[in-house]
Amino acid sequence: MEIAFLLGLRQIKAVSDYQFGKGITDILFEDIEHIHFERSLNTNKIRYIYYKNNLLLTLRPTNGFFTLTLYSAKKIIEKISPPKLRVIVLNDISEYIKKGRNVFCKHVIEIDKDLRPLDEVIVVNQDDELLGIGKLKIPVSYVKSFSHGVAVNIRKGINKSKI
Repeated sequence: MEIAFLLGLRQIKAVSDYQFGKGITDILFEDIEHIHFERSLNTNKIRYIYYKNNLLLTLRPTNGFFTLTLYSAKKIIEKISPPKLRVIVLNDISEYIKKGRNVFCKHVIEIDKDLRPLDEVIVVNQDDELLGIGKLKIPVSYVKSFSHGVAVNIRKGINKSKI
């Protein structure tokens, strides 16, 4: 493997370790022979990380953190038991979340206690079925105690493109 790739891989794994934890990084980068990344044309910084031909993560240029994709969320769900990196919602609202609607505090049943505001989260229903990915808006303690307000801004629901 070339040195530029190995240095880039080391950098993105370090960011992933910090943002998600070593266990998640090991899942996302378990087969590095099939990992490749795309750099920004303007800055030459890593922008997109792919596993085979699937977009795995996107590096946000504004803060240097990753955004999850539905593909990476599926990989995490398969290997890590709930509620790690998840917001678990009532089955009754699954269809709304799949369409890209936001998650309200009153619909949250369980949430990973280690999450912080602005963290990337995976939204699942009570059956651990992937509904969408998004960003946690408020502290976990508020999510559990509030009966109104948005808990998670959904960036992508699994059926959002089908609305």
